[in-house]
Amino acid sequence: MIRKPIKAGSFYPATKEECIEQIEKAISRSFPSITLPLHIVGGIVPHAGWVYSGGTAGLVFKAIKEREKPNTFVMFSSVHVYGVNVPVMMAKGEWLTPMGSIEIDTNLADVVAKEAGALIELSPQPHLGEHSIEVQIPFISYLFPESKIVPIMCPTDLDSIEIGRIIGNIVKTLPQGEVIIIGSSDLTHYGDFYYFSPKGRGEKALQWVKEVNDRRIIELMLNLKPEEVIGEVNKNHNACGGGAIAATLAAVKELGIKKGVLLEYTTSYDVMPWGEPGSFVGYAGVIF
Repeated sequence: MIRKPIKAGSFYPATKEECIEQIEKAISRSFPSITLPLHIVGGIVPHAGWVYSGGTAGLVFKAIKEREKPNTFVMFSSVHVYGVNVPVMMAKGEWLTPMGSIEIDTNLADVVAKEAGALIELSPQPHLGEHSIEVQIPFISYLFPESKIVPIMCPTDLDSIEIGRIIGNIVKTLPQGEVIIIGSSDLTHYGDFYYFSPKGRGEKALQWVKEVNDRRIIELMLNLKPEEVIGEVNKNHNACGGGAIAATLAAVKELGIKKGVLLEYTTSYDVMPWGEPGSFVGYAGVIF
């Protein structure tokens, strides 16, 4: 099956030339004043329209490019569609974007299916309407043109943590850097548009999201606390992909990672401010 794009021309450009132009702009940005780890096994990326979060996602993929030459990306997806109550993997086929097609790594997917058993559903259908992996694919196609993917949708529950652990143990048996694990999630969706505005409007609301609500989930990411992520997200609504984050943390813990590195945190209001802060979304780019 070919998974066709649903956000080309809205969240990101509809042509290959425009995608390349925006990707190159995103990865031309400098890293913050940090030292990249010698090896990178995974990352967390946001998935909003590129105009808002493409730069943050680009830094994560740029860091991976500087350290690794992966054959495959395991992509843990948020769930924005109805009816996904267990992790769901698309185990064969390809994904199409304006950058061309990218194949699913059927060999790795078969191993995941065997090890996960009843914990994971095998179906392409839920992936057809979910965008959180799609907006990452052009970065992979451009920077890692020979790579494949294994896409897995992860609801915000403990099953996603177990899937992460299973995949971490599978990757542990493979050569270092052969597989990179990516979790896709935005952070707090704040404002009347998202039916979540406990601090009202204005600068105080923006600062609360940045310094309190998003800071809590970022600290859990950096300190690799997958179980706490599930409760945190369900209680405080500070990520749309709590399952994707938790699965990623569980996987990289199995690979021996002790601490994450925050490459960038921003909000849609910081990227494109207009008027009084009312509705906005947080974005973090993290590597492990």
